[in-house]
Amino acid sequence: MIQALKSVRHLATATMKHTVSEFRMPVPWGEMRGRIWGPDHGRPVLCIHGWSDNSGSFNTLIPLLPSDWRCLAIDLPGHGFSSHRPPGVFYSFPCYVADMRRVVEALQWKRFSIIGHSMGGNIAGMFSALYPEMVDAVVLLDSYGFLPANMKKMNLNLRKGIDEQLEYEKKMDDRKDRVYTYESAQERLKAANPFLSDKSAQILLERGVHQVDGGVVFSRDIRINLTNIARMDLGQSLLLQEQIKAKVLVLRANQGLKITFPQPQDIMDALEKGWENKASTILTVEGDHHVHLNNPAVVAPAITDFLQSLTPENTSSQAAKL
Repeated sequence: MIQALKSVRHLATATMKHTVSEFRMPVPWGEMRGRIWGPDHGRPVLCIHGWSDNSGSFNTLIPLLPSDWRCLAIDLPGHGFSSHRPPGVFYSFPCYVADMRRVVEALQWKRFSIIGHSMGGNIAGMFSALYPEMVDAVVLLDSYGFLPANMKKMNLNLRKGIDEQLEYEKKMDDRKDRVYTYESAQERLKAANPFLSDKSAQILLERGVHQVDGGVVFSRDIRINLTNIARMDLGQSLLLQEQIKAKVLVLRANQGLKITFPQPQDIMDALEKGWENKASTILTVEGDHHVHLNNPAVVAPAITDFLQSLTPENTSSQAAKL
């Protein structure tokens, strides 16, 4: 524990209402990066971004949250400035949960809250089910909390993911990153995410590209686009959902995930019923899938009210001593 803690460093980059620092910690295959906001002994809040995004996803939201919270927005492996996974390794939800466990272990956070957007919400759901004693509250930003797969297609999903990985590995030696102008990189990002504002796209590109001769290349690992082989069916997801002890706020965007990434109605109904049975708070807000980045004022009050309605246990003693 002590050795891991000493190897974590965060360098102050700005001092305003919120103190903002760059977060770095070593992992066996490189390092994990992110941004950490607020005082050392503030209420610990782990912020997990969605698929293909990075910690910049929370750049506009966190400044609207209480300044005495200690918010860590992490770049998931293969995203932003964090190292890519080693060659031959798959990206999966259980691995992301293990990554988050490494982070909170290094920070010595014993009990904390999680804000997860989209895929980050699914990671938050699994983490909270596996480590219920560690999580006091979860905010799901336009996320189902779990992403069940069709059991009848599980074998096809697994086979597809393995085949895609092997095909990628065959071409690794010949593959070259495509170089873009900054403007064309922004256009490509917005083409894939047409609901992003220009400002939001620029924020994500701050950690989403790096400069090379002739322009920029995307920093994310192309393997995050491959089929996820570690999936659960609805029954398994509901069993995990039952294990969560944290209070849960489900914030849905009315033009968000249900439109951009719709799931079978029976799956959505079952998960929603599960959250209702746990007395979760479910709110629908005006906005798109990235409402927390495009228009954070829509969700910030609900998040603040929800988390402040809970009394964190021994927050000051749980916060990282860095």
